[in-house]
Amino acid sequence: MTVTLEVSEGVGTLRLDRPPMNALDVATQDRIKELAEEAGRREDVRAVVVYGGEKVFAAGADIKEMQNMDHAAMVLRARGLQDSFTAVARIPKPVVAAVTGYALGGGCELALCADYRIAADNAKLGQPEILLGLIPGAGGTQRLPRLVGPSKAKDLIFTGRMVKADEALAIGLVDRVVPAADVYSEAHAWAARLARGPAIALRAAKEAVDTGVETDLETGLAVERNWFAGLFATEDRERGMRSFVEEGPGKAKFL
Repeated sequence: MTVTLEVSEGVGTLRLDRPPMNALDVATQDRIKELAEEAGRREDVRAVVVYGGEKVFAAGADIKEMQNMDHAAMVLRARGLQDSFTAVARIPKPVVAAVTGYALGGGCELALCADYRIAADNAKLGQPEILLGLIPGAGGTQRLPRLVGPSKAKDLIFTGRMVKADEALAIGLVDRVVPAADVYSEAHAWAARLARGPAIALRAAKEAVDTGVETDLETGLAVERNWFAGLFATEDRERGMRSFVEEGPGKAKFL
């Protein structure tokens, strides 16, 4: 299998495993979609880590495979490519990308689908599609500017240049930089902490934020208002408030 889903402590690790560079061919893309949807459904998965292994996150699409595709073939495939990555973005649980080595092209676009990104100090990220006479096709022209702003996104997309971890952190492309040996453990710890949290409230928070940044303020406030009120029907809300009153803040256990 080119992608696997392993579960530990409520954390599902979506692991890319297509040596040597985790090139994202069609079969791998489809497998990502399948397992992302599975992670979203499974009750024993409460948070997700996307990980490519110790050496590389994903160096991009399988260029040899793409070279043999003409316009008609890509018209048929482009939706499937985007859908495979969108499935990760739509996992209704916290998702963290553990980025080691190269995260280029589709690899960078996959990392963009996470809620949080922890990168190795030797990581390199970028959208080099322009160097192939293309543009990003798995969400890079849309998710990257939403994350780092239009001008910084255009710089990376227009030039195709790679950024090292320190610059990626400075522009907001990643959220933390840690030693390479610690990337997965740090990402798993981040996810495990949230896996112990109130699952429905976390789902609500993710949906409210994601919807809000894609729409006008009034609509976003309506989504927030509806979720906020709805959470008063949950056991987690009762447990959290009872714990706050009886024990003080931060003591509630939601599992």
